[in-house]
Amino acid sequence: MAWGRLSDDNASTVGSSLRPQRLVLNPSRIRILAVGKVRKGWVSEGVELYRKRLPGLEIVELRDGGMAREAEAISAELRSGERLVALCEEGTTYDSVAFAKALQGSGSERLAFVVGGADGLDPALKARAHWRLSLSPMTFPHELARLLLLEQLYRALSIQQGGPYHRAGA
Repeated sequence: MAWGRLSDDNASTVGSSLRPQRLVLNPSRIRILAVGKVRKGWVSEGVELYRKRLPGLEIVELRDGGMAREAEAISAELRSGERLVALCEEGTTYDSVAFAKALQGSGSERLAFVVGGADGLDPALKARAHWRLSLSPMTFPHELARLLLLEQLYRALSIQQGGPYHRAGA
């Protein structure tokens, strides 16, 4: 993940280059490859809200049509050097703070989060994934999974920046 530099909040301009700096998520290094279209208006409104809050993040909608065809379309859409992050039930679950830290550990990688269609992701595609992520042990419609992912990406950015959006312990 590419990160911008955010200097220490209390650093003065004199000598601030000697102080440690935090790495901050750069949404332009993230793409979401999503099978199917968002059809529900309220989900579409939520997606647009978080897209505005994550400038540069790209969402690519892929045609649904069975796991094998969807896997081919996803593979064709992946860019050279992108790390595949498969959203799936057997993926690792995180709380929001741990997810923000996991993203920080991605260095300068470009990530492609993949949200499958109604039948999920092809097992061969999941096996190729650099990282398998589960949003919850529960099952969600693919439209809602897309919205939840966007919200958690925005929350991770807020956590990394020390912003007020995430209320720890709330």
